[in-house]
Amino acid sequence: MNETLLSAKDLSVRFGGVLAVNKVSFDVKQGEVFTLIGPNGAGKTTVFNLISRIYTPTSGTIDYLGPQGMLKLTDQPPQNVASLGIARTFQNIELFEHASVLHNLLIGRHTHRSTNLWQDLFFTSKARETELKSREKAEEVIELLDLQHYRDSLVAGLPYGVRKVVEMARALCTEPKLLLLDEPSSGLNVEETEDMAFWIQDIKNDLGITVLMVEHDMTLVSKVSDRVLAMNQGEVLAMGTPREVQTDPGVVEAYLGSVDDVSSLRREAA
Repeated sequence: MNETLLSAKDLSVRFGGVLAVNKVSFDVKQGEVFTLIGPNGAGKTTVFNLISRIYTPTSGTIDYLGPQGMLKLTDQPPQNVASLGIARTFQNIELFEHASVLHNLLIGRHTHRSTNLWQDLFFTSKARETELKSREKAEEVIELLDLQHYRDSLVAGLPYGVRKVVEMARALCTEPKLLLLDEPSSGLNVEETEDMAFWIQDIKNDLGITVLMVEHDMTLVSKVSDRVLAMNQGEVLAMGTPREVQTDPGVVEAYLGSVDDVSSLRREAA
């Protein structure tokens, strides 16, 4: 069995009087695609924000297998997360719109910067070597995600679906061990969603990157996920394979109403 890369234990977080996440626990194994699903407001993105250190849990811990071994991610400041090998995308695309695709990807290389101000200013041999490595990595990602046609285009002029891919490309340029994808198919058409599924599988199988994903499109979830955690109202409903979770009565009720309501709908449809 693969080694645990990230382990969340009894995560809870309150915003004023609202308990947004309540004692959520799960492990993510190296080399898997682990997906969080649930209705709107279930607490999925809040869990993502806890892992990326945008939020601090009210209680509970997150352990992560960093470069020096297991550490408490909840003790790390937000600015250290990327250097530990964790990258993420967002529901609302966060890119530099008036920069080119290539420049956006090169920004993702900042965690691998090994030169100082003077070396950069005078473009020393070390600075040239660092720049070359960054460009080589960016070109590898551009080729992986079929972005060659858009390399020099400004992000502001790109279709929404392409910008979603560019944001994922920038995250990959950090060379993460763990990639957090927050609703990667949101706003995409059927063809673009199929491409997204293909790329997520390549990221896992070819690059060996572990993927933790929040997603609503159950077709995409079924295609790429090894395990799924279903949430509702900040709590865990079910965990298992995509099929096990999708047929769980509690998950069906959370999405579609009571089991009796679902049975009635099926009878009417027949």
